[in-house]
Amino acid sequence: MQSGGDYGNGFHGDHHRDLEWEEKQVPGPASFARAKKRSRGGALAPRGALSTNVLRVSDKIGEQKSLETPDSPPPCTDFDVAYFHSYAHVGIHEEMIKDRARTETYREAIMQHQSFIQGKVVVDVGCGTGILSIFCAQAGAKRVYAVDASDIAVQAKEVVKANGLSDKVIVLHGRVEDVEIDEEVDVIISEWMGYMLLYESMLGSVITARDRWLKPGGLILPSHATLYMAPISHADRYSHSIDFWRNIYGIDMSAMMQLAKQCAFEEPSVESISGENVLTWPEVVKHIDCKTIKIQELDSVTARYKFKSMMRAPMHGFAFWFDVEFSGPASSPDKKTSATSVASGTSSISPSGEGNLKKRTNPSDALVLSTSPEAPPTHWQQTIVYFYDPVDVEQDQLIEGSVTLSQSKENRRFMNIHLEYSSAGRSFVKESVMR
Repeated sequence: MQSGGDYGNGFHGDHHRDLEWEEKQVPGPASFARAKKRSRGGALAPRGALSTNVLRVSDKIGEQKSLETPDSPPPCTDFDVAYFHSYAHVGIHEEMIKDRARTETYREAIMQHQSFIQGKVVVDVGCGTGILSIFCAQAGAKRVYAVDASDIAVQAKEVVKANGLSDKVIVLHGRVEDVEIDEEVDVIISEWMGYMLLYESMLGSVITARDRWLKPGGLILPSHATLYMAPISHADRYSHSIDFWRNIYGIDMSAMMQLAKQCAFEEPSVESISGENVLTWPEVVKHIDCKTIKIQELDSVTARYKFKSMMRAPMHGFAFWFDVEFSGPASSPDKKTSATSVASGTSSISPSGEGNLKKRTNPSDALVLSTSPEAPPTHWQQTIVYFYDPVDVEQDQLIEGSVTLSQSKENRRFMNIHLEYSSAGRSFVKESVMR
C-alpha cells in the first residue's frame, strides 16, 4: 500500500483515468468527493491537551522512545492528525457498534478463544470506546492494554470505570508506535479493517504491536484476512446517476452526462450491491496472515486476474470486499483454499442465508466475518470502482488484467488503485484514489 506514488493522467490534475489504450477518453473536470468516509483510531499521535486521568505518552518528541530504524513507521503528519481527530467523533463508534455482524462476531471469537485469553495479557489496538477490551476482560483476561490515539480514549477510560474493570483494563492514550508496555502480551485484538480492507493503513499498527510485544505462539484476532474482487453489472446505478440527464422535464440535458460520469465515478464508491450484480466468481487480490505479514508487503499489492463472465451483460466496474478469519494458533487456513473460494462454499460469497457469522465446512475451522455482497450488510458494504462507460461482455467471455493497490504519497492513509483490464481485444486502464 505504501509509496506507490500518485498517477498522473493529464485530467486537470486529478488522480484517475479511464482510457482505452488505443483511444483516450477524456472526461470533464472533477469536483465530486465521496461524502461518506470511515476513519479509524489507534495509530495516530495525538496533539493538544489530553485528560490527565488517562495513561499516555509524552507530547515531547525528545522524550518518546526512538523508533527511527529502517523499519520505522512513517512519522505523524498533519493528515494523520486530522484522521485522528475525526475518530474522536461518537458517530463513528455508534456506526461500528450498531453493526451487529461485526460486533457479535468479535464477541463470539473472543469467547471461542477464551482458553487463550483467560489469565493472559491482551492488547487492543485502536480500542475506541473499549468494547473489545471489555469483552476480553469478561472472558477472564488478566490484564488488557486498550490503546488508542484518539481522544475517545478519555471516554473509554470512563466506560471501563463504569463497568468496574479499572483493575483489569488499562487505557493508553497514544500511538501503538509510541506507548510503552513493560511486558510481553499473549493476545492482540484489533478491528483494523478499512474499506476495501487496506484503506486507512491501520494494519501497520497491528504489525507494530505484534513485533513489539506479542509472545512467540501468541494469538492475533482476527488471524487472517482476504481481499476479493469481481466484475459487476449495475445498470440501475448507471441509469440513476448518468442516464437521468438525457431528458429532464422534456429538456435535453445530455450535455451534462460527461461531467456527471466524472463526478459520479471519479473515486471509488462505498455502497451495497447484491450477488445478482456480480458477473463471475471472485478472485483473491491479497491474503494476509497477521502472524507473518511484514509492513513492507503492504507498500504495493499487485494481483493478476482472469474472469469468465457467467452472463451477457454490460460490465460497469469491479467490486471489492473482504473476509476476516478468527483462528487460534493451532489452525492456519491455506490461502489457496481462499482463492478457490465460492465454488466450495468456503469464501466470501456464501450460499444464500449463511450470513456474516459463519463457520467453514470443517466445524473446527475459524469463524469468518464476511463483507460479501451475498452476506448480510455491514457498515463496510462493498467498494466499487466504476468505469466511465460500461463494457459489453458476452457469456463465457474472458476479462483479464491486473490490479495494484498502493499507499498514496500525498497521504499514507489514502490508497491508489491502478486497474488494467481487457476483454474482446479491447484494453483499458482505470486509476483512482480512495480518499
